[in-house]
Amino acid sequence: MRKWINPPKQEWDSLLTRPSLNYAGLLQTVTDVLETVKQEGDIALKQYTSQFDKVALNKLYLDEKELITLAETVSDSLKHAITLAANNIRFFHEKQVLPIEKNETMPGVICWRKSVAIDKVGLYIPGGSAPLFSTILMLGIPAAIAGCKEIILCTPPDKNGDVNPAIAFAALTVGIRKIYTVGGVQAIAAMAFGTATIPAVYKIFGPGNQYVTLAKQLVQQYGIAIDMPAGPSEVCVLADDTAIPEFVAADLLSQAEHGGDSQVLLVTTQESIVDKVTTCLSDQLATLPRADIAKAAILNSKAIIMDTMDEAIAVVNEYAAEHLIIACDDAEAIASKITNAGSVFLGNYSPESVGDYASGTNHTLPTNGFARAYSGVSVDSFVKKITYQQLSVTGLRNIGNAVMEMAKAEGLEAHSRAVEVRIKG
Repeated sequence: MRKWINPPKQEWDSLLTRPSLNYAGLLQTVTDVLETVKQEGDIALKQYTSQFDKVALNKLYLDEKELITLAETVSDSLKHAITLAANNIRFFHEKQVLPIEKNETMPGVICWRKSVAIDKVGLYIPGGSAPLFSTILMLGIPAAIAGCKEIILCTPPDKNGDVNPAIAFAALTVGIRKIYTVGGVQAIAAMAFGTATIPAVYKIFGPGNQYVTLAKQLVQQYGIAIDMPAGPSEVCVLADDTAIPEFVAADLLSQAEHGGDSQVLLVTTQESIVDKVTTCLSDQLATLPRADIAKAAILNSKAIIMDTMDEAIAVVNEYAAEHLIIACDDAEAIASKITNAGSVFLGNYSPESVGDYASGTNHTLPTNGFARAYSGVSVDSFVKKITYQQLSVTGLRNIGNAVMEMAKAEGLEAHSRAVEVRIKG
């Protein structure tokens, strides 16, 4: 890791910049796929699956019977782990559902807000070298709790036209009974525009490579909502002299192994910690199966040493990490000063991995600095908040003069008359 000591604030922007994605070079390819699927539907999906995934599909889905057959091959130990994680995720997200509260803002004027589920949502689950079956739990469970009527799932097929058995088991665990075996940009296009087989949805969720990320951004132009802007995975570790270097190195590598474009950041008040962590990184990389990927990510990563904890916290807030680990004494007090982060992990025994899988919090989080303004996925991500108001005659008379006065001041006479016609006489 490259090391910076007390960088001046005017250098923070450039120092904390993420590895950039060259969307310009992808734009034409992604646009072409989106438009072709929009025009040709299932025919295009099969052609692109043959081209990109090297498999010829007779149909574009696996039904419940096929999913059950696949799920039965999952080991009992993994089934237990997935079930435990699902229970924790469900428990945590169920607590996010709040009762409707009606408020009388003045006598006779009652206002309230109600969460209403998005009718149709689409979940995209990457396959490839790391089939993210855990993301099915993170998206499918809050979607079900929210009450979405239609939840569809797209994921790339394997060479046999099937999906990873753990994906099948996780889907069944959250109540999804059909999986569409379509991946990449073509899956985003199918969920955005609809085909004869795959229904269009109102909002698309899920991670993906730079092609998928760009496709999600582009379909917003057609009125399709997405969960959030997303980019490569990232973690920031804030460490003091109580941090355990072996743990910190393991946390940095847990994100670095996602991809060569991932970024990990170590911010500390102790230069000695950086040196010890660097040694641990070398030792742990030697036995890591995805070492080549992790090494590439480490090249994009930095260690920043500041004189004081307040300065270190300022750097962390400026970075706005997807995942922030506070490996410090009195971590909770430090956490109270954090204003920009997707998810925060407190203390030496709270690895980021637990949030990725099983603690209960959601691992679908804002990256690339978007944690300054975006939240991670929650039950709220799958609902709209609709406001209501109900006035009695007395209530309208109590508020009517104020409304008419304001409407006339804005030159909107019809607004004023809509009140006046009700209260005159």
